Amino acid sequence: MRCQAHGEGRAFIGRVCLRHVYAQPLGAGSLATHAFRVHYATALRDPSPQANFGSMNRQKIAAIFQRLHDADPEPQGELDYISPYTLLVAVALSAQATDVSVNKATGPLFALADTPEKMIALGEARVRDMIKTIGLYRNKAKNVIGLSEQLIERFGGTVPQTRDELETLPGVGRKTANVVMNIAFGEPTIAVDTHIFRLGNRTRVAPGKTPLDVELKLEKAVPTKFKQHAHHWLILHGRYICKARKPDCAACIINDLCEFKAKEL
Repeated sequence: MRCQAHGEGRAFIGRVCLRHVYAQPLGAGSLATHAFRVHYATALRDPSPQANFGSMNRQKIAAIFQRLHDADPEPQGELDYISPYTLLVAVALSAQATDVSVNKATGPLFALADTPEKMIALGEARVRDMIKTIGLYRNKAKNVIGLSEQLIERFGGTVPQTRDELETLPGVGRKTANVVMNIAFGEPTIAVDTHIFRLGNRTRVAPGKTPLDVELKLEKAVPTKFKQHAHHWLILHGRYICKARKPDCAACIINDLCEFKAKEL
């Protein structure tokens, strides 16, 4: 089937091109949400024991996550937070910014405003001034105030625990929602950032053309017992070992399992 905008389509639901569908906000009840659920349910059907995910088999993937677990059984994210609310704000601020830069800004910010009520009282102009060292700070300050207002008006001042609800908040997309669900509420979600996207493709654990592709394949490939911490292991491995420009293959604990053709040992 051919999409007039995107050419030959590999992913359609009926006659609807998923590249059009996924461009829509994933709000509750939207076509995008419905399409994603159909696509997601199809993609996650239980594969056979010998199934391959890209070019890597299930046994090798299990071995990779076992090693990552053994090296760091309880990995932690590097954003500072003190509650589900401050985590939500910190993750929303971290888009296209480093965790270090976000932590420098949120330390003083959270000392003054660690609840939606206090953040609104602080005001958008003050928030903007306190986070101006972070990229896109003007829009992010607007979103912080907007999501704080929405939390009070619609959720009694608490952070909702479902992806659909989280994604209705200003400045909150799928990746942010997955991080909050995982860290704050213990859900085995996998938030695909630039590091995980790179690792999924480079190692061949979960190759894909989009973050959603990689997320779906990781959901399918990662053994259940490792899913809770999978995205932390991959983020940290990508940040410090399997770096974008020059991966440190010699220091990599999975270098014999990785299927990166250009690795240097």
